[in-house]
Amino acid sequence: MSGSVGAALAQGAARLRQAEVDDPVRDARLLMAAALDIAPGRLTLAMPEPLEAGAETAFSAFITRRAAREPVSHILGQRQFYGRDFEVTPDVLAPRGDTETLIAEALSAPFGNVLDLGTGSGAILVTLLAENGARGTGTDLSEAALAVAARNAERHGVGERCTFMLSDWFEAVEGSFDLIVSNPPYIGAEEMEALAPELAHEPRQALTDEGDGLGAYRAICAGAPGHLRPGGRLLMEIGWQQGADVAEMMRGAGFASVRVIQDLGGRDRVVYGQKPA
Repeated sequence: MSGSVGAALAQGAARLRQAEVDDPVRDARLLMAAALDIAPGRLTLAMPEPLEAGAETAFSAFITRRAAREPVSHILGQRQFYGRDFEVTPDVLAPRGDTETLIAEALSAPFGNVLDLGTGSGAILVTLLAENGARGTGTDLSEAALAVAARNAERHGVGERCTFMLSDWFEAVEGSFDLIVSNPPYIGAEEMEALAPELAHEPRQALTDEGDGLGAYRAICAGAPGHLRPGGRLLMEIGWQQGADVAEMMRGAGFASVRVIQDLGGRDRVVYGQKPA
């Protein structure tokens, strides 16, 4: 790669296209902006400029990693979610835009405290606390993930309002909450081999329960009633084909007003239930 920023960008996008990356131009632009240390929105203005050696070396390395199907979020070390940048490492699942459906529903009613089960990067919990004056607790089975979540909480100014703990779902959790949220592993073990190569770079335990993909929901539905205040809400992200099964589990656990909420793409994304008052 040599010459102008624009020429190098075109070469980089061509390499990603050859590697069958879904959106090679978008990814190449994000990686070039990072190599130049500028905002992506300023990249068009830089296109005619010569690409300096240091930036060229960085961009080439980024493109090589992306062509090997490493996620952009891992290459850059962060990903935007609900208007905020969150630190991302191989120890956590990068936050997805579809999860903003859960955030919007959670924020549609007031709550004083919230429990986030399987918090990962902390993106859900930190976002809820940053948008609300509540307090929160995040649990995870990974100490490394909890460390990332704690850094994200500090980064966004909510560190003093949240606690992170090592816990297998409710195992170490005490007390009751107004709201419980979770984006648990919901991919069945037999589905893992067919997933996009990028997911091989993310923690397996955040993706699959090594069973039918519904194990986490069984555990959460069983434990949530004992940790919700009367009238409290439970919100769980789901795989797009799991709505009916998870809704039935919630009804079986005694939840009322159970409904399945669709994302912007029209797919089932979140199941909602309320503990009877």
